[in-house]
Amino acid sequence: MTSSPPLKILHLLSQRPDSTGSGIYLQAMVREAAVRGHDNYVVAGIQSERQTELDGIGTDRCRFVVFDGEDIPFPIPGMTDIMPYPNTRFRDLSTSELEIYEAVFTDVLKEAVNVFRPDIIHSHHLWLLSSLARRLFPQIPMLTSCHGTDLRQFRNCPHLRDRVLSGCGHLNAALALSKAQKTDIIQSYGLPPERVVVTGAGFDDHLFVPGVKPAAEPVQLVYAGKFIRAKGLPWLLRALTQVAAPDWHLHLVGGGRGAERDECLVLAKALGDRVRVHGQIPQARLAEIFREAHVFILSSFFEGLPLVVLEALASGCRVVATELPGVREVANGISDEYIALVPPPRLRQLDQPYAEDLPDFERRLAAALDRQMGAAVRQPQIDFNPITAMLAARTWRGVFARIESVYIRLIGPRY
Repeated sequence: MTSSPPLKILHLLSQRPDSTGSGIYLQAMVREAAVRGHDNYVVAGIQSERQTELDGIGTDRCRFVVFDGEDIPFPIPGMTDIMPYPNTRFRDLSTSELEIYEAVFTDVLKEAVNVFRPDIIHSHHLWLLSSLARRLFPQIPMLTSCHGTDLRQFRNCPHLRDRVLSGCGHLNAALALSKAQKTDIIQSYGLPPERVVVTGAGFDDHLFVPGVKPAAEPVQLVYAGKFIRAKGLPWLLRALTQVAAPDWHLHLVGGGRGAERDECLVLAKALGDRVRVHGQIPQARLAEIFREAHVFILSSFFEGLPLVVLEALASGCRVVATELPGVREVANGISDEYIALVPPPRLRQLDQPYAEDLPDFERRLAAALDRQMGAAVRQPQIDFNPITAMLAARTWRGVFARIESVYIRLIGPRY
């Protein structure tokens, strides 16, 4: 319980809160806020055919905007262009669709504020919903968590920038996942540095815990993420054809849609029974896989601060990851025994690599995999002592404590 008066926190997310990293983040905030004695209310998007259950809050404390159904007649616009469920792209929304999107959310937000009377609004993504809420309720202190995908949409959708900046440029605070992301937020949104706070992201230390690793015969590998090219998955699968020994088995966790998913599945099938495709699974099942795995692989071309790296490390996995700013921040001061960093290919845009760089990228991935797999064969269990302090600072409990201090500062004397 918090020693100060409890807050009424309105949480906002424009897409499904039970899928992708931002949904995990939102649920963690709700759960930790409840533990600290605060009162929560959630506004989020869902698809018409799916019910949603959130961790730490009942549906009576939620208002869901139903896409492709009773509220909005088209699928959820995803913060990435390919989501693990049917979606539209923000860049493809017509003027009339944007008007419907904002009109429906306007009504829902006004209803939520009138019923719940929040002390503070905590939204997710520096994007359209956050901008709308800031314009509607300038009198309510508001902060927004950046997840990286919003920065990408900001660059990919120049026609929406003025609409986004009209609200997001006036936020009381923005929460960054890393120091590098803080710089990007300041440059893109024009917020003063003192309003951008690096709070990081966390993992559930009750769920992601170490287990007794089996002998690495074969080495158990895990990829968890969308089945898309931006995650580097096709090149990871090709890199594995270059790893002759030791024997390995790959668990593919995640999903996607369309041609990019199909490309990944064709490449996975070509590797035979050395690959198991799990698809979309609950976090508890992912934690079970991590506890028995030896090496986790993040092959992305673009990430904020990937939560899954923390989850894998906390579960005792060695990591092979592309050398992205958010990953470097996690790896800072940690031996390459734990995280092997792979320079990514050059990018034409945020997640579109130069074709001529990809063969070398595959070779670098294969070499890093070979090193980490060899280490797993020699010693399946990692030594947690050198990374205990880093992990302790990155639990959701620790992250929420930093965010709670921002809540209190923004509310000021009224608190």
